Amino acid sequence: MRQFLSWCLVAAIAVGPVTTPLASAADRNGAVKTATPIQHIVIIFGENQSFDHYFGTYPQALNPKGEPQFNALPNTPTVNGLGNALLHNNPNLNPANGAGAANPFRFDRSQAFTQDMDHDYMAEQLAFDGGAMDLFPLNTGSAGPPPEPIGSQPVLTTGQVLGYFDGNSTTALWNYAQHYAMSDNSYSTNFGPSTVGAINLISGQTNGIANSTGGTGSLVGDGSGGFTVIGDPDPFGDVCSGSETVQMASKNIGDLLNTAGITWGWFGGGFNLNIVNSDGSTGCNRQSTSPIVQGAQGDYVPHHTPFQYYASTANPTHARPKSVQTIGHSGDPANHDYDVNDFFSAVSAGNFPAVSFLKAIAIQDAHPGNSDPLDEQHFVVKVANFLQGQPEWANTALIVLYDDSDGWYDHQLGQIVNGSNTSADALTGPGNCGSGANALAGVNPSTTHAQGRCGYGPRQPLLVVSPWAQHNFVDHSVTDQTSVIRFIEDNWLGGQRIGQGSFDGVANSISSLFNFNQTVTNDLYLLNEETGEPVK
Repeated sequence: MRQFLSWCLVAAIAVGPVTTPLASAADRNGAVKTATPIQHIVIIFGENQSFDHYFGTYPQALNPKGEPQFNALPNTPTVNGLGNALLHNNPNLNPANGAGAANPFRFDRSQAFTQDMDHDYMAEQLAFDGGAMDLFPLNTGSAGPPPEPIGSQPVLTTGQVLGYFDGNSTTALWNYAQHYAMSDNSYSTNFGPSTVGAINLISGQTNGIANSTGGTGSLVGDGSGGFTVIGDPDPFGDVCSGSETVQMASKNIGDLLNTAGITWGWFGGGFNLNIVNSDGSTGCNRQSTSPIVQGAQGDYVPHHTPFQYYASTANPTHARPKSVQTIGHSGDPANHDYDVNDFFSAVSAGNFPAVSFLKAIAIQDAHPGNSDPLDEQHFVVKVANFLQGQPEWANTALIVLYDDSDGWYDHQLGQIVNGSNTSADALTGPGNCGSGANALAGVNPSTTHAQGRCGYGPRQPLLVVSPWAQHNFVDHSVTDQTSVIRFIEDNWLGGQRIGQGSFDGVANSISSLFNFNQTVTNDLYLLNEETGEPVK
C-alpha cells in the first residue's frame, strides 16, 4: 500500500514546479537539518570501470541494428573523451606493447562480458608511463576470450584493454547523463584495486593498520614503521574473509555520522548469510548466475565491504538487524552493515536512512570477469526507479561511482595530489610517484608523510541522479572518491572532516553537479532495466 501511495504522492508533486527549500516528505519523516535540500543520499559503489571505457565516445553511439538506440539531445555537452586522434593514432600503438599494441575499439553489446584487467597499484602506474598513457597492454591488459572478437578486434591479445562501450551497451548510464549530471574529471583517490578504493570512499585514508593476518603482501611500508594498504586484503574478523586480512586504525565517515546521530548504512549484496538462493547456496557461499556471465559467481565479496575494516563499524558475524525500523540506527546488532535487500525493505517501510551506500551482488556490480555492464544496468535502474517511487525523491540524490578502473585504458592523467616513494611506485620513475616528501600524513601522529598513497589514480565515471542535479550537464571540476564524503560532511556535519591525512580535507565536493537555486518539478525519468531506454 505504501508503495502505491508513494507513486501517487510523487505524481501529485510533479504537477507543478516547486522552489527551494523543497522539504515536504523529508520533514514529515523527522529529517535533521541539512545545508542543502538533499535529505537522503544513496551511493551505488560499482566496480572497475575507467571513464573512457564507459563514456569515451559520449554522446555519440554507433547505433547498430538490433541494439538499444541512443540519440543525444540537442545541445548535449561534449566530454574529454576519445577524439579522432586517440581513436585512430593512439599512443598504445607503442611497439613496446608487442602483439597487444592497438587503437581503442568498440565492444558490441554481445561482447558485454570481458576479461578482468590487471589493476594493481604498480601496474596502473607503469601503464601511465609518466603521463604518456601508452603502456596499458603491456602492464594492465589481459587477453580474451571472453569476449570472442568481431572482425579484427584485438580482444585475443592484451590489446583488449583498449576496448570501450558506448550508449548501446551502457545505455542507462548515458541516458542518466542526458537527463541529470555527470563528471568527466573524477578520479580514483589512489592507484590500486578494490580495497584501496573502498577504504578511500569512506575514510580517505589507506594508511594505518591496527590488526592483520596472513602476511603483508597487500601492504607497503609507509616510511615510518607502519603500513599502507595497496592491495586487496579481506576485512579482519569477517566470518567470510580469507587468510590475508587487515583492520584499519583510522576513523571513517560512519564514525562521524554516529556521533552526530545521523542514520546511515552499508547495504551489500550477499551480506545476509541466512538467505538460501534458488540453487541451494547459502551463507558465505551464496551464488548467482545470469545469461551473460559465464558460470556462477559468489554474491558476497568481503574486500568490497569497507566498513568491515574498522572495529567501530564492523559487523563481523553478519548479525541481522532487530527489525526493519532499526535499520540505519545506532545500537542495533547489525552495526550499520546490512544486506542490499534490507535497503529496499527499510525504505518501503518508511525508514529511509539519511546516508546509504549500496553494493550489488557480485554478478551485478560491473566487475569484469564476474559481471558486465548489462547486469550492472539491471541493478542501477532498479534502484533509480525505486527511489523515484518514494515520497522522499524530492529530497534525494543518487550517486553512481566506482572503486577502481580495472586497468582499462583512459587517456587522461590526473593531478598528482599526493606523492609517494616506495618500492611499489612507478608513475614518474622506479620507486617514485612525484615527491613523497610532500605526502599527506598517516594515522600515527609521527607519520607526517605516509608513503604508499600515490594519487590521484585513474579517471572514472561519476553521475548524480536527482531532481536537484544540473540537467544534461558535464562537470569538469576535479573530484575523487572522497568528494562524496566531503559532500556528506558539508551537508550533514557542518564541514567536519575525518581527520589527519584524509583526502577529504583536500578534495573538492561533488556540489558542482547540483543546482540548488533551480526550480524543480520532480518529473519521473524511469528506464527499462533490460534496455536502459526511457519507459514510455
